[in-house]
Amino acid sequence: MIRRFGDSPEKGQQYRMRPGAYALLPRDGKLLITCQYDPDPDLQLPGGGIDPGESPIPALHREVYEETGWKISAPRKLGVFRRFAYMPEYDLWAEKLCHIYLARPLRRIGPPGEVGHEPLWVSPRDAAARLGNAGDRHFAAQLASRMQPPR
Repeated sequence: MIRRFGDSPEKGQQYRMRPGAYALLPRDGKLLITCQYDPDPDLQLPGGGIDPGESPIPALHREVYEETGWKISAPRKLGVFRRFAYMPEYDLWAEKLCHIYLARPLRRIGPPGEVGHEPLWVSPRDAAARLGNAGDRHFAAQLASRMQPPR
């Protein structure tokens, strides 16, 4: 069974399955995340929807580049979770199936291609506390615990 984070589905509400690929992108002790400003500021793992006929890895590369302007390499799947949410930008109630990857940010090619996105470098601990959904925070917290220096 796939773990669910966030709200339970609302009774009587129809949800469309929306698979997506998202990345944890650590570099030099920081994590590359994105802030989506519309409709309200929301800190997110870079990534997004997998288009019909598209595989998760090409979708991950495309979405990370669109939201951050960065190229990535060596994605490795860490897990998957689902959440039920209203997506105002699409006027859509979605069951989001979120595939989470760990990848290496290679280099910034340019600014984000998607309007209203800003790439940010934050500590993994800050990401684990501030990302906008519980599933993203869970995977960021796991990464933060692995990146902590030994005591």
